[in-house]
Amino acid sequence: MRVLLLSQFYAPVIGGEERHVEALAGELALRGHRVSVATIAVPGAPAGETRDGVRVHRLRASAQRLPGVFTDPSRPHAAPLPDPELSTGIRRLVRAERPDVVHAHNWIVNSALWTGRPLVLTLHDYSHVCAVKRLMRDGAPCAGPAPVRCLRCAGRHHGVATGTVTALGTWLLRGRRERAPGAMIAVSEAVARGNRLAGSRLPVHVIPNFIPDHLWRAAGAPVPPGPRDPRLPAGPFLLFVGDLARDKGLHVLLEAHGRLRDPPPLVLMGRRVPDTPARLPDRVTLLEDCPHDLVAGALRRCAVALAPSVWPDPCPTVVLEAMAAGCALVTTSAGGIPDLVGEEGALTVPPGDPEALAGATRRLLGDQELRRSLGAAARRRARDFTAGRVVPRIEAVYRALVDGDGA
Repeated sequence: MRVLLLSQFYAPVIGGEERHVEALAGELALRGHRVSVATIAVPGAPAGETRDGVRVHRLRASAQRLPGVFTDPSRPHAAPLPDPELSTGIRRLVRAERPDVVHAHNWIVNSALWTGRPLVLTLHDYSHVCAVKRLMRDGAPCAGPAPVRCLRCAGRHHGVATGTVTALGTWLLRGRRERAPGAMIAVSEAVARGNRLAGSRLPVHVIPNFIPDHLWRAAGAPVPPGPRDPRLPAGPFLLFVGDLARDKGLHVLLEAHGRLRDPPPLVLMGRRVPDTPARLPDRVTLLEDCPHDLVAGALRRCAVALAPSVWPDPCPTVVLEAMAAGCALVTTSAGGIPDLVGEEGALTVPPGDPEALAGATRRLLGDQELRRSLGAAARRRARDFTAGRVVPRIEAVYRALVDGDGA
């Protein structure tokens, strides 16, 4: 099958959504499909290249010609409206490659609604209905879209002018996305509910993100003997991986850590964002720009991993990687996390509750057998979220569209 994937970013520019697209492209190629990726051009990256058997096309977007649109020119986000140059580039690519299926991820779909090919849209967040994609308002979960509320929220987040355009684009294109010839995939039940997909005209499938099979196998290997990575503490430590943001519950985590008596060191692995605290408390270490092997090694060595998201986190890959590593994990019941951990894959606490987070962490630190049994159960459950089990479900969506049976 010929598959064209659309993603606003692609390696070397990588985030959680883009890591999923890169992994999906590689897995589809390994399974015998002819895979191409179209993404937005970034400075310093070639217009076209082949990476691991996948042809990558970097297309210019009209929004890149407008000064001040992107705060970081190296990360040109897809717009909530069709971009003229990007749309033209995608149509030319479709005519040249004649894919059987076009599979878009989030807002780049708005520049691909008129290709005439079967179209799959995967929603990794709440961007189908929410102009800020997170379904959060004033630090709390939003009740849902409403005109005045959305305009005000988008204005605070993006600025008045950009926010107004973003909110209007989100509303205006919603119906067109649901009338496109194809299907929709939500990465969790929470994403399907939050995006109001129950009334969609298209078939809707809930298919989670995945981790590569080799990563699941490697994560279960014994911790190798020999010296530890010098960037990690010598003794037991707590671990957080992700953006150092309030939405990820960093403020709750720091307060919870401060409530522990004589706590082990807390290691933060991630990137600073505008709301990251300028100074961190004692016994808290920040490691930025961590390669994946360092993250994987830390997950295998830590005493407890913590994922205290307060926003409705759609399908956090770090939770899957922690489970695959057999971590004793404390997380929250926010968003799609319950879909991942089930009843035995982690200790879950209410989002935004530092005392509950501290209590669960304290419980695990004091019970080695509970840590072991929880980690073993998490690893067993993580097997259901490997490529070998998830990618065939995506292929089935493609085949249904190609065979003319979108349901």
